[in-house]
Amino acid sequence: MTDSPKISQAMIDAYDEYTHLSLDRRKFMEKLTLLAGSGAAAAAIAPLLAASGAQAAIVPATDERLSAQDVTYPGANGEMKGYLVTPKNASGPLGSVIVIHENRGLNEHIRDVARRVALEGFVALAPDFLSPQGGTPADEDKARELFSGLDMGATVANAEATRLWLTKRDGANGKVGAVGFCWGGGLVNRFATKSAGLNAGVAYYGAQPPVEDVPAIKAPLLLHYGGLDERINAGIDAYRKALEANGKTFEIFVYDGVNHAFNNDTSSARYDKTAADLAWGRTIEFFRKTIA
Repeated sequence: MTDSPKISQAMIDAYDEYTHLSLDRRKFMEKLTLLAGSGAAAAAIAPLLAASGAQAAIVPATDERLSAQDVTYPGANGEMKGYLVTPKNASGPLGSVIVIHENRGLNEHIRDVARRVALEGFVALAPDFLSPQGGTPADEDKARELFSGLDMGATVANAEATRLWLTKRDGANGKVGAVGFCWGGGLVNRFATKSAGLNAGVAYYGAQPPVEDVPAIKAPLLLHYGGLDERINAGIDAYRKALEANGKTFEIFVYDGVNHAFNNDTSSARYDKTAADLAWGRTIEFFRKTIA
């Protein structure tokens, strides 16, 4: 039996740079080979750094407590696609949560997260924000490339159209929150600066919005960061100061010793169950206070 390859923080940092900045797989593999000591070691380590679509879902797609379906609905300037999940035995109108994907698009992991949200007693909708470009492709590298072509203003407008659609659904109480991860966390932050109707926002390791836009935020915010995520964490202090100076309602939690994407259980090298469980508990409690 062979030991699992040893993954260093430098390797994780190199992967983060590749997936969020360079998008150059060849250069990433060259750097990983130098760090790992050989091409064979790099080839073994790369899949452990990436998210695995084969990873078992925490909540199966066939869970009988839930009703789940692919839906289409009006976006700001065209049709949006998404994955809608509702609890089957709700006793009354429920708050709604927009579940916003990473820069991989609407994949099986995010569908799983939507099911987790629904099991907590909410209507959950995971939109595909690549809908204007034909939807999320199966190839993650191609999906990441498509994000560079998205217009942020149009994307935020699609988020607002999603919120409005949810307020009008039967079985919903009209209150809508949003939770996003990585790219999605950054979108939650931007969305909060543009939507007067958003009732709550939770951003996991998301890029901060321009500080000049912070005064327009209406929704209370819950912000989760990984302690080792230097790229994203560089913007925390300015964001915190702007939120405080403008009297906004917010909480910031930095989870020591964990990486960007610590919530993604399909990425074995970066997932941290202890931090993920703690952040999830805080997220659900926050939504119960704000939109239930």
